[in-house]
Amino acid sequence: MALAAATQSLADYDPDGFYCEVFGLPDRPLAETSPVRQRLDRIPLEQLRARAADAERELYNFGITFTVYTQKDAVDRILPFDVIPRVISAADWATIDSGVKQRVAVINAFLSDIYGEGKAVKDGAIPGELVYRNPNYRPEMEGFRPPLGTYAHIDGTDIVRDHLGDFRVLEDNARTPSGVSYVVENRHLMQRAFPDLMANMGIRPVSNYGECLHEALASLAPPAVFDPQVALLSPGVFNSAYFEHIFLAREMGVPLVEGRDLVIEADDRVYMRTIAGLKPVHVIYRRINDDFLDPQAFNPDSMLGVPGLFAAYRKGTVALANAVGTGVADDKAVYAYMPRLIRYYLDEEPILANVETHICREREGLQYTLDHLSELVVKPVGEAGGYGITVGPRASAEELEACRASLLADPANYISQPMVRLSVCPTLTEEGVQPRHVDLRPFAITGESTWVLPGGLTRVALRKGSIVVNSSQGGGSKDTWVLE
Repeated sequence: MALAAATQSLADYDPDGFYCEVFGLPDRPLAETSPVRQRLDRIPLEQLRARAADAERELYNFGITFTVYTQKDAVDRILPFDVIPRVISAADWATIDSGVKQRVAVINAFLSDIYGEGKAVKDGAIPGELVYRNPNYRPEMEGFRPPLGTYAHIDGTDIVRDHLGDFRVLEDNARTPSGVSYVVENRHLMQRAFPDLMANMGIRPVSNYGECLHEALASLAPPAVFDPQVALLSPGVFNSAYFEHIFLAREMGVPLVEGRDLVIEADDRVYMRTIAGLKPVHVIYRRINDDFLDPQAFNPDSMLGVPGLFAAYRKGTVALANAVGTGVADDKAVYAYMPRLIRYYLDEEPILANVETHICREREGLQYTLDHLSELVVKPVGEAGGYGITVGPRASAEELEACRASLLADPANYISQPMVRLSVCPTLTEEGVQPRHVDLRPFAITGESTWVLPGGLTRVALRKGSIVVNSSQGGGSKDTWVLE
């Protein structure tokens, strides 16, 4: 029975038949989370609400926001924060950590291959049309090896847990994954609002992300640069993740720049304009998409990028993270081939399984999707943020027919997957503490080696019954505790 009155405790919480991140399953309870449950159970519901309200005020005061783009305007909002943490045992984290590192290794091997010899395509491990006709494939990168041979320096892997408690990868994010600022800020909020809950709990820290990111980026600098200058390139204040750009620049102790702040001089090197004159820049963490990065190389109408930047990158005078052209690797159709690519490049079985995926550009995949439309989740391959998704079991007849028409008009733009019974986590709602569906986005940084931030962004679908966790679609976030 879900909580309905202020006098009830966490002990009355009912996960409603779903795998729970704090309780586990009735026949397989999570012993590791017992100390967290006991401490939460001692906090009265009204006190939990009061402390949650204090945390929300801090979000406003610190300007921890994201931008939602509507049809008419752009609106800044705080990312709703739930104060009941998601807890991950040391054993579960070891699985996630090794599985994410495995996928990052394959993503980088795949990108190096397709911009090089193209062996995977020649050997039939993946169809060539998915690669070379992909809108994110950049022929300009062919034959170019980026520093350390790394393409995806910052990677976000979206992971869910199914009804049995098994982890599954939902998608890869190898272009400009966002959300890590909320991971660190959520921890700071919890440390201020719930020091009693966290005391002596043995939770792995997340506050060193900026330090690790800077170290990895600095390792990409051109040879013979003793003290490399790293800069974060942002599209500017109107970008939905601008708060994160400010946050990461501050955490790394590097300048936040826009395209107009950078210039390419006659020596083919990148400089930033400062009040003391031009200063060299050796590594750029860019939060600008490929199309807008350099008007001379890509979209000539871009006002956000730096003319000549790509040429400087090709000449090795500056490093870019992530590399140009990484979007092929996080295409939702390419995702379906990741288990095969893991076996192809590493000769290993996937540590983290994919969700079963039907590729609608293939005749069998399209037919299966059309025949089982009311049972599947249909996703456009190029969209992000939860847009364009049709959740078959919860769609109206009109929505299903519209989806069918879209599939028939452009099947190559879609994949479909069964509706996974996503795990839940206790969440503070207006009705009390109730189960809400969650996912997890761990962030991996790759320089000379790969490091995964212990925890990641837990997103929560705050609407009752919803499985869409994206902030742009009404989702929120939780602090993620990885136990030592």
